[in-house]
Amino acid sequence: MGDDFRVFLGALPEVCPRDPRRMVLTADADGRCEVFTWDAATGRTRQVTDRPHGTVHCAIDADAYVWWFDEDAEGRGHWWFQPFDGGCRVPGLPGAPGALPRGLAVTADGTVAAALASRHGGTRVFVGRRGRAPREILDVAGEGRLGGMTPEGDLVALATVSDGDATVVVVTSAGRVVARLPGTGGPAGRFWCRGFSPRPGRSELLLVHELEHGYRLATWTPRRGLVTHSWCRFDTEITARWYPDTDEVLVRQERHGRSLLHRVSLRDRTRRVLPTPAGSLLDAAPRPGGGLHYLWTDTAHPPVPRATDGVALPTPGPLPRVPGRHTEVWTRTPDGPVHTLLSLPHPDDSRPGGADAGACAGGGAGGAEVPPPAVFLVHGGPADHDRDAYDATVHSLVASGYAVARVNYRGSTGYGPRWRRAFGTGVGHPQVDDLAAVRADLVRRGLVDDRATALWGVSWGAYLVLLALGTRPGLWQAGVAVKPVADWVTAHRLTTPALRALDVRWFGGTPEQVPRRYAHSSPLTFAARVRAPLLVVGADKDVKCPPEQIRSYLGALTAAGVAHEQMWLDTGHDGYDGAAHVAVLRRSLTFLRARLPAPAPPRVPRHVREDPGPAD
Repeated sequence: MGDDFRVFLGALPEVCPRDPRRMVLTADADGRCEVFTWDAATGRTRQVTDRPHGTVHCAIDADAYVWWFDEDAEGRGHWWFQPFDGGCRVPGLPGAPGALPRGLAVTADGTVAAALASRHGGTRVFVGRRGRAPREILDVAGEGRLGGMTPEGDLVALATVSDGDATVVVVTSAGRVVARLPGTGGPAGRFWCRGFSPRPGRSELLLVHELEHGYRLATWTPRRGLVTHSWCRFDTEITARWYPDTDEVLVRQERHGRSLLHRVSLRDRTRRVLPTPAGSLLDAAPRPGGGLHYLWTDTAHPPVPRATDGVALPTPGPLPRVPGRHTEVWTRTPDGPVHTLLSLPHPDDSRPGGADAGACAGGGAGGAEVPPPAVFLVHGGPADHDRDAYDATVHSLVASGYAVARVNYRGSTGYGPRWRRAFGTGVGHPQVDDLAAVRADLVRRGLVDDRATALWGVSWGAYLVLLALGTRPGLWQAGVAVKPVADWVTAHRLTTPALRALDVRWFGGTPEQVPRRYAHSSPLTFAARVRAPLLVVGADKDVKCPPEQIRSYLGALTAAGVAHEQMWLDTGHDGYDGAAHVAVLRRSLTFLRARLPAPAPPRVPRHVREDPGPAD
């Protein structure tokens, strides 16, 4: 590759354990995600894969072999590897079945562990030598993900989630189960697997222990068993990883839409916050010698990799700054305060730190301006949250003159386990209540136009769009729903086993057992009440939100004479290539401009340079 190498990172590059200057990453290749190498010593890149639908899974081992997953249109495939500098590609685990990937680990001596999804909805774990036929050591029901392998290759961890319970199974390379966490008589709560220590001879597994009111670190070893570090608690969601050459742990905390980093010494029982710019850290990794690499972003700036050890990381080059002013609003409700990230379509704000929500009441200086039309971007999950992070959709909407509200409704992460479990009664309805409460608050403050508000969501967010338009038809003037749940009964019948189990947990039974609960939460029930124009985007190969249940909803809209448009993608649910993403974005913007016109914001003078982002 030459100077036109374009990097749009969602995660840091993977680093070769023996030579940290050699890295592998995914980056843009003509609108597709493909695998590239990066040599920090020379600044040279090499494109490794070139597949019609792109490549998203990659890794690099201690011998600098680059790994990637070659999958078909349904996501099933096999692992391959190739030398860092190029050469013949070789099957990583010849003879392993074609399946969905669930994680890969390679030790310094070339022992490989891979987890693959079985066709009946379970997870199988295989162990072998690089480039040789593996042996199956574990087959479990339910969805699992490889949690790591010891440096010696003698222990493998598999993290599983079944009916909402998170457990970790530790098994020997011969297939003997040596631990199940949590086990009988163990402490209450769920455990999330964060990998074995990379230091030889330790055999120490790092865990995040979820409690009723927060999170803490835990470790497991064959000799001591499970040890919980009660002194190291966090009030909101965390993830953690080992430092490569010490017994310390790097903890990344998601709190109120932003990120914090903590360096924790389990031995000395100390913890300190590491300085990083305000915003979100999409990824963070400790490096040998105490260095730190992290991927920083905020709403106004696309992701940028940063290093504290002087190692050159691949950089995206000049990046646009999102126009407008970006602030936050907390809305009081009977069920607790709801946090919203708000972007307003004004390109110049001289006040330090961006717009102040109180100062904006009335729509601008002196309250003379008309508040802008607003689009509520509704995040999916629901176990996810909107972050103070770059979003191309936010960028496009603000540049088009719209205010954008991103609401972290009940069920969102980043606000602690109590908020995430605060679903209330009736699936979906508490979240719609939160959206309506925030809308009323923003209108009351004079920040958005009461006559021009729209909803736009993907997946679970799209489901909430449809439910809100049907149950609160007078509030919203337009809606965009991309790959939604639209008909709970049909979706339950056709979706994956893992999602069917989740439905049963949410609703307290199957559609046959509790039909009124499914009907009460199904957008199909309220389709005839929709009044706002609606754009629905479906995917023909979607197994999570199957196309059949979207078509039944569209049929109900047609029968009721509801104005709507539809768009279909020849893709699955998770991810689609750059061309499809751009097509959906353009179609959605065109739809909104026709139904919810926005005045063009003032142009930024040409002599004003874009802000490159905060300095290290």
